[in-house]
This record gives sequence, C-alpha cells and structure tokens, in this order.
Amino acid sequence: MSKRSAVAALAAGAMVVVLTACGSGGGGSADKGSGGNSPGGKLVVGFSQVGAESGWRTANTKSVQESAKKAGIELKFSDAQQKQENQIKAIRSFIQQKVDVIAFSPVVESGWDTVLKEAKDAHIPVVLTDRAVDSKDESLYASFLGSDFVEEGRAAGDWLVKEYAAGSGEVNIVQLEGTTGSAPANDRKSGFADAVKGQPKFKIVASQTGDFTRAKGKEVMQAFLKSQPKIDVLYAHNDDMALGAIQAIEEAGKKPGTDIKIVSVDGVKDALTAMSQGKINFDVECNPLLGDQLMDLVKKVKAGEQVPRRIKTEEGTFTPEQAAAALPNRQY
Repeated sequence: MSKRSAVAALAAGAMVVVLTACGSGGGGSADKGSGGNSPGGKLVVGFSQVGAESGWRTANTKSVQESAKKAGIELKFSDAQQKQENQIKAIRSFIQQKVDVIAFSPVVESGWDTVLKEAKDAHIPVVLTDRAVDSKDESLYASFLGSDFVEEGRAAGDWLVKEYAAGSGEVNIVQLEGTTGSAPANDRKSGFADAVKGQPKFKIVASQTGDFTRAKGKEVMQAFLKSQPKIDVLYAHNDDMALGAIQAIEEAGKKPGTDIKIVSVDGVKDALTAMSQGKINFDVECNPLLGDQLMDLVKKVKAGEQVPRRIKTEEGTFTPEQAAAALPNRQY
C-alpha cells in the first residue's frame, strides 16, 4: 500500500470512529432520545440488590426481575450479599458497562457520595429503591421509591401505646434491630421511640441488631431471654427476626403472643400465618412489590421527565383477624 493510500485509509477509519461515537445514542448518557445500549434500543438498567436476607427481600427481587421482563427492559442484576463494598463494585461495573439507569437498594445509608458522583459524571441517572441514602447532595440521585420507615416504626409504637393504655405497671420491651446503619433500622427505631416517648411505663430494656435474618433473630432473642428477667414485649424491625424470635420463645417454654407480645414490620406470608395462630400481635406492612413502579420510574427518568423526589408506597397494618383474612390472597 502506498503512503498516500495508507493516509487515506487512516482518515476513513477515523471518520467511522467519529460517526460511530456520535451516533451511538447512549453510552450512559441521560440525554433525551437515547435508545438504550443493547441491540434493538432496549433500555438497560443496572440493579444492585441488598441481598437475600429475608422473605421480603426475595419477594422484592422477584418483583423487580419479573417487572423488567414484562416492560421489555434489560436488567443487569447484582446481589450485594449485605456488603456495601460489593454494592459499590456493582455500581462501578454498571458505570463501565454504560447502562442507561442505575437502581439500587442501599445496604446502609452513608458512604455513597463518591460512587454516586462517578455515576453523575458519567451522565447515568440513579434511582434509589426501598432504602434511602444519607447525602447532602440530592443531585446525586433522581428519585427515591419506597416506604416511610419512620412512619412504620411509629405505627408499631402507636399500637403498643393503645394496647397498654389501661395498665399502670411497667412494660419491659426488647428490640430486635435491623442491619446496623441501614435506613429501615435507623428509621423504624426512631419512629417507635417517638411513639412511646413521654410514656414512663415503657422501658426498652435491651436492643440489639439481628441483621434482618431469622437465624440471628433467634440467636439474639435467646440471649435476651437469658439476660432479662422480665420481658413483656418484643419489637422486631422485620418479620424474619420476629419469626426467629418466636422459635427461641417457644424453646424457652413460653407462649409467643401471650407471655410476650410481639410487634413486627413487613407483613410477609409466614408472619401472617403466625399471626393467625396468635403468635404475633400486630404487624406493620412494608410492600416489597415495587417492580412495576420502579420500571415506570426508570423509563421516565431516562426520558428526562420530571419525577417526584420521593415516591411513597401504599401500605397498611394487620391485627391477627386481618392477617387471617388476607392470607388466602397473599403473594409474598
């Protein structure tokens, strides 16, 4: 090949590269009109899940995966196994893969600014789902979809105040907290505390993390039963810990729901079954079926539409009678 031919070939190649880069229509850009980064212009979403620590989380994952498939969205899924470092690696991987939108449920609240700034610099919008982050820079994410955990904790405490309104003696409470530093653990604890404050008869005599798992809930409750001479109420930040605690209470020869009143959060099917058997006295619902709402939200975010900073899910509460009525149609 002559020198002139070689120069012409290099120039033509450079033009192809420029045309390809300008016409790619994505590469992680949040501009309107991007057709996604997979063949056929399909929207690509990177989703980092906390883990599979509970029945609630399993239902949440299934909802997101099924809704993505139904919506025609390519979902790149990562399980953080309840470790923040795994989640940060996953988000950086999504940035490198130039996905259209990143969605994730943060393991803990703090420590996200650096990686979220990286996503922002790459023009990839971020949606928080189920759990929020503690950041002063709200430009690092487009929206948060999930429950009001403070309100859930307050609802649990409100029930307790009404339940013991007629009594005058001290009420000793043990608390099974969720994963240390996580939004639901922090908020459900503070909401509950707000509800019972100013009521001297309510005493939280022990409070410890059970990591939102059934096994840890049982283990910590066993320790509570050994260290506390009198326990009137157990407040669990989720149903899996409450269900583990029920095993410990029964093994100790006590009757859950009677000898020790149990208040929990989530409303999963196993807990409603226990409620119908009188083992849990009150449960605050936290809906895991966020998939359809999330897919609708990421489409709007990618299209550049204005979306609310916070989208709250609709939820209720359960007494044992209501739990028995809801059981036949419970999906999770």
